[in-house]
Amino acid sequence: MSAHANAVSHHSEAPQGFIRRYIFSTDHKVIGVQYWLLALVAATVGMILSWLFRAHLAWPNAAIPGFGGVMRPEQYLALVTMHGTIMVFFVLTVAPQSGFGNYFLPIQLGADDMAFPTLNMMSFWITFLAFLVLIAAFFTTAGAPIGGWTSYPPLSAVGQIAGPGQGTGETLWVVSIAMFCLASLLTALNFISTTIEMRAQGMSLMRMPLTVWAWFVTAVLSLLAFGVLLAAGILLLLDRLAFTSFFVPAGLVFSDTQPALAHAGGSPLLWEHLFWFFGHPEVYIAIVPAMGITSHVLSNFSRKPIFGYKAMAYSLCAIGFLSFTVWGHHMFVSGMSPYSALAFSFLTLAIGVPSAIKTFNWLGTLWGGKIRFTTAMLFAIGFVSLFVTGGLSGLFLAQPSVDLPLHDTYFVIAHFHIVMGLAAIFGIFAGTYYWFPKMFGRKMNETLGKTHFWITFVGAYLTFMPMHWLGIMGALRRYADASAAPYLQHMAPIEHFITICAFITGAGQLLFYVNFLWSLRRGEKATENPWNATTLEWSIPSPPPHGNFLEVPHVYRGPYEYSVPGFTEDFVPQHLAPEQVAKAGGD
Repeated sequence: MSAHANAVSHHSEAPQGFIRRYIFSTDHKVIGVQYWLLALVAATVGMILSWLFRAHLAWPNAAIPGFGGVMRPEQYLALVTMHGTIMVFFVLTVAPQSGFGNYFLPIQLGADDMAFPTLNMMSFWITFLAFLVLIAAFFTTAGAPIGGWTSYPPLSAVGQIAGPGQGTGETLWVVSIAMFCLASLLTALNFISTTIEMRAQGMSLMRMPLTVWAWFVTAVLSLLAFGVLLAAGILLLLDRLAFTSFFVPAGLVFSDTQPALAHAGGSPLLWEHLFWFFGHPEVYIAIVPAMGITSHVLSNFSRKPIFGYKAMAYSLCAIGFLSFTVWGHHMFVSGMSPYSALAFSFLTLAIGVPSAIKTFNWLGTLWGGKIRFTTAMLFAIGFVSLFVTGGLSGLFLAQPSVDLPLHDTYFVIAHFHIVMGLAAIFGIFAGTYYWFPKMFGRKMNETLGKTHFWITFVGAYLTFMPMHWLGIMGALRRYADASAAPYLQHMAPIEHFITICAFITGAGQLLFYVNFLWSLRRGEKATENPWNATTLEWSIPSPPPHGNFLEVPHVYRGPYEYSVPGFTEDFVPQHLAPEQVAKAGGD
């Protein structure tokens, strides 16, 4: 498909007044920053929650301020539930896709805004309200829900009788996630429409930056996956509030002093199928944008074209397609047919093929390059390291015979935190350090940034690698106090080590906060193109003006023209006409 010469334009005068300009703005750049700041606040809350329950795991008999003494099991489960929900939905989904995607997708395509600016604003505010509704669960009488970020029925479907937090707190959880799904669907429609309809003249699909490919594929995943979770959430609310029986079976008894619940015909497994049909694409909704950012950064700071551009673009599409075929590997322990398990196992291994293509192409991009070890480059390389490490442990869990004994252990915690959580966060940091000059007109401090990288990189491995060993030794996840089991007591020193590493790594993030806030006012002023990059965002002032482009851009070449023989500079921007590019020898 060729790019559209007559893309829809929303260019108008910049809005006046603080409220219209920075609060209820329809400018995609302001909305992108709003999403990014929301994710930063959510990440801070999620990190603090993890410190609290890690402290309890390491010292289960210690009194923790704010918990009325020793933390109770239901308090521990509430912290774990809210930590997982906040990090998966409001950090890993929001920052790389809604944050960076909103800001840079239109600019990299040569558009002046998203296809539907007002819808874009609505999407953010629905997401923001969803976050507030979720946080409100902490302040209910019985507290936050305890059902985990997966919220499995029947415990999540029957109300307060299932335990503390499963009343109003759980209802708020479901409402929050339903709102988040709605906002994500609106965002996905906007991203898809913008990518298809608003590309600049000359911006064919095979000239789009890999970041745009990643945001586009992620938008398609979101459109297909969040609709399923939204429907499941509505059914769960009906079970809770209207006493239907979509997920609640007959004859369910919670206490020997009470009769069986008046439900019949429901299936908890139906929720698992619906949830994980969303849940595994969600892994790639979090990781695919980070893949695009990593590709973008590696090519720039290697001063080389991305190795195998078309293979990288097609592998993103393959990953997106295959992500909808592997949800059953989350359910090997649910009693599924061995034949079904074999099929899901094969498909899970198959998704490793496009992932391996990307990994080898990243290494091919680095090989022989004139590498500049900026902070953004270090985080991009760190992403590749973590993605490979976490992916290798996934090969074990793809085997039903291996997954069965490991499924409820710390091995799974280590796997998904490394491959989904940490890798995506490293991609977010890479994008932040890389695009900060364009977004705010100043550079972040490289010394602070590199110190932040090494503390985070080493701390990530020291925190989560030992969890593999705990899992192999039988340490069970979701247990608030492992010291009660004699066979787990000798693992206490490992829990202490993990918790101390988590505290140090978390404290190291203060360097990022200081660097971010200091650089906003005191950082070195950035030029229009401080990284000598090639894509369209580096052809406009820093920060970009309202409407983005002073002149309608035209694209003449691909996005990664670095170190091209015969040219004076080692980069050739997409927007420069052939006659504007200086060639070696003065031609």
